[in-house]
Amino acid sequence: MTTAQAFQPELLLAGGSLHEGAALSVKDGVVAAIGPPLPGFQRVPLPGRILVPGFVSAHGHSFQRALRGRTEARAGAGGRSDFWGWRSAMYAAARRLDPDLLEAVARLAFFELARAGVTCAGEFHYLHLDPDGRPYADPAELELRVVRAARAVGLRIVLLRAAYARAGAGTEPDPAQRRFVEPSPEVFLERLEHLARQLRNDDGVRVGIAPHSVRACPPAWLSALAGAARARDLPLHVHAAEQPAEVAACRAEHGRSPVQLLADAGALEARTTLVHAIHLDDADVAAIGRAGATVCACPLTERNLGDGVVPADRLVAAGARLALGVDAHAEADPLGEARALELQLRLVRGERAVLDGPPGTLAARLFDAATAGGMASLGLEGGRLAVGEPADFVLVDVDDPSIAGGERDALLPSLVFGAQPGAVRSTFVAGEPVVEDGWAPPGRPTGAELLKDFRAAMRALWGGA
Repeated sequence: MTTAQAFQPELLLAGGSLHEGAALSVKDGVVAAIGPPLPGFQRVPLPGRILVPGFVSAHGHSFQRALRGRTEARAGAGGRSDFWGWRSAMYAAARRLDPDLLEAVARLAFFELARAGVTCAGEFHYLHLDPDGRPYADPAELELRVVRAARAVGLRIVLLRAAYARAGAGTEPDPAQRRFVEPSPEVFLERLEHLARQLRNDDGVRVGIAPHSVRACPPAWLSALAGAARARDLPLHVHAAEQPAEVAACRAEHGRSPVQLLADAGALEARTTLVHAIHLDDADVAAIGRAGATVCACPLTERNLGDGVVPADRLVAAGARLALGVDAHAEADPLGEARALELQLRLVRGERAVLDGPPGTLAARLFDAATAGGMASLGLEGGRLAVGEPADFVLVDVDDPSIAGGERDALLPSLVFGAQPGAVRSTFVAGEPVVEDGWAPPGRPTGAELLKDFRAAMRALWGGA
């Protein structure tokens, strides 16, 4: 296999600049140069293509792809048509998933992301045990199935192993939560180390630590896990302030907000990513900014669930960094996530270009959240196609109607605010194709195979022909 190639698109967005007539020279999966093809590199002409950095979903739960289309109706009498009602449906799916079903759903979810231009996924994984709450023969069975699904498709993955101590203060676990709950931080870390040992030979896989939430992890757990992340130099991810009821429960139990509780536990620092961070007061925003933490917004899922709108303008002004994630896989549209971050703020603030500060930087800010911001959140280098970074990139059709008219002088705003997932024609990870012209290349599971297995898994989960 050739390991030194010079990709020659019509337009190249790399290192933060737009280049016309330049090549991206790649050797051994890493960007070697931007400009004329390096001597001795195989030239790969790409007429009609725009080459841009690959997109990153810094937060997702791949098994939740099985819920798409199955929760879009109001609950019957006495039921709840809100996040908590949706969560009950999610738990129903979680109870039924065995390792084979989980892998089949995850493979389709990751393939859909790859087709939309995602090259790296952060998987916030809390399904650890069998339906009765017992470890599998290999305690990492379910984690390894999800990793195998991502790698079969070709994506990079950071397995953010989630810690879950309880259902909440004074709350008995739902039957599905037996699959999440572990007895102590020490057991959690033993199982994390066991997982990491099995993944150490794959450069496309990393692990991270993810206290599920302040609802699921009391302060002693938060402190222990934050310390472990610090000692191991791992990313630390946590759901925070997604729902008003979550904030109220935290204040009732601890006398402070989820963000303040995390700060007091030593779990709010630059390596921390707060997922959602919607219902914040001014002290919360200031604390996140002082820590230099990242907020991972998931706007398409947040609007689907009625969570609210991430106050990204306040967070950026305070010094926070932004990343994006597909969360529940309600949609697979990374640039849709980027534009929704801004567009949903417009509805709340009653003005346009809310995140455009300084003027003219709006599209670049949103694109950074969809690329380099996600990589940084996951503890990885890359996302800009600078020299020395991983050669993870996407080829966009210059003639796709969704970006027509903005190919050169307004390329970035046209991509961020107009490009549809179908504009992405090919996706490369470490310089190798994982999607070519919309489908899997030779050596990868075919779309037909993935769909067949996924449909069989859906029948097993939900019934039907």
